[in-house]
Amino acid sequence: MPIKKYKPTSDGLRHLALTTTDDITTSNPEKGLVKRIRKNSGRNNSGQITVRHRGGGAKKMYRMVDFNQIDKLNIEGTITTIEYDPIRTARIMLVVYKDGEKRYHLAPETAKVGEKVETKVKGKVTAGNRMQLKHIPVGYSVYNIEMVPGQGGKMVRSAGGSATLTSLESQLAQIKMPSGEVRLVAKECYATIGSLGNIDHSNEKMGKAGRRRWMGWRPSVRGQAMNAVDHPHGGGKGVQSIGLKHPKTPWGACAIGGKTRTRHYTDKYIIKDRRKNG
Repeated sequence: MPIKKYKPTSDGLRHLALTTTDDITTSNPEKGLVKRIRKNSGRNNSGQITVRHRGGGAKKMYRMVDFNQIDKLNIEGTITTIEYDPIRTARIMLVVYKDGEKRYHLAPETAKVGEKVETKVKGKVTAGNRMQLKHIPVGYSVYNIEMVPGQGGKMVRSAGGSATLTSLESQLAQIKMPSGEVRLVAKECYATIGSLGNIDHSNEKMGKAGRRRWMGWRPSVRGQAMNAVDHPHGGGKGVQSIGLKHPKTPWGACAIGGKTRTRHYTDKYIIKDRRKNG
């Protein structure tokens, strides 16, 4: 959806830019598909902060989105509403199946109320339909992709996201991810046809710090502005360099360029790394 800018009648509106909500058809979620989220403000069961910069925020209800849909195989559903989800960046849609059950799905960019969607092993290649990768034509855009057959969609679930099915020649399917990574996935894994909506989400600007606080984020402070006892970058008089060859985290670990992957047994499924040009 396009970006809406506001008349600068205050400092908070001067740089505010949000996506329009023209695609949303209702503001009332399905009561049977929502549940309350208990806030923890980044604290564990003993009250210690384990995730920094979290706290506050508006109350939210979690929409129970069905990422798998395998138990609704060959049952046709109808899109009844397109809705906003405060937990995720993409839009969701309420699907009513022929047997009367209602489910939330991730909404593709072209979703319209009244359209039919279906999950099949091999079905019609239209946006919103879900099927196995081996039956999707090469070159098509897909989202909500399984990594393990029967596990449910794990990859490409954020606003505007879509991956491209690039090859089905080998025993495994090749998928080009939005990051540029080319990855191998079993052909029996399910994926949904199309690309996710709310594509302009990345162009949004919060406009003021308070809007981030509504989202549950607390302020962060530069390590350089702290005391030496609080951060490796801290200490000194006035504005100085950090005095280190490489930036560090508050706990002394390398902050830039350090390796973070630990599950190296999955490297065999990565054909092209997202960080390499070759």
